[in-house]
Amino acid sequence: MKPIPRLRHRAAPGLAPRHDQRGFTLIEILVVVAIIAIFATVVALNVSGEVPKAKVTKAKSDISAIESALDQYKMDNSVYPSTDQGLQSLIQPPGSGRVPKHYRDGGYIKRMPQDPWGNPYAYASPGVHGDVDIWSYGADGAPGGDGPDAEIGNWNLGQ
Repeated sequence: MKPIPRLRHRAAPGLAPRHDQRGFTLIEILVVVAIIAIFATVVALNVSGEVPKAKVTKAKSDISAIESALDQYKMDNSVYPSTDQGLQSLIQPPGSGRVPKHYRDGGYIKRMPQDPWGNPYAYASPGVHGDVDIWSYGADGAPGGDGPDAEIGNWNLGQ
């Protein structure tokens, strides 16, 4: 009787046999994870310094858009909305005070944004700095302050 030949497992062409295959060790995986974590921390620290600047830029952009809508309101109606009528007059016609005769269908702005810190924009007509004043109280939401806590208004957009 002939001995039964032993069957050998053959790897697919181009692949190494199983006993030659290597995986990543736990140490190698931990080193890669640590490097990624360090990189993510560095990126987060660099980006976090830009967030306050981005919020100020967003407030300035909003104020410019609101000011443009107010100018269109005035072109149609010969006056700005009063302080009492407020910025909501850009979304729907005011029901009190000097009611506009030529109010644009759909209003002058689709929705009134809040400032980047979650507060409504303030409005005065007539303003202290011009025909109208539009401003945000800044990060602290209160009058006064320096840096990100300072007021951002249509009178100081270039600063």
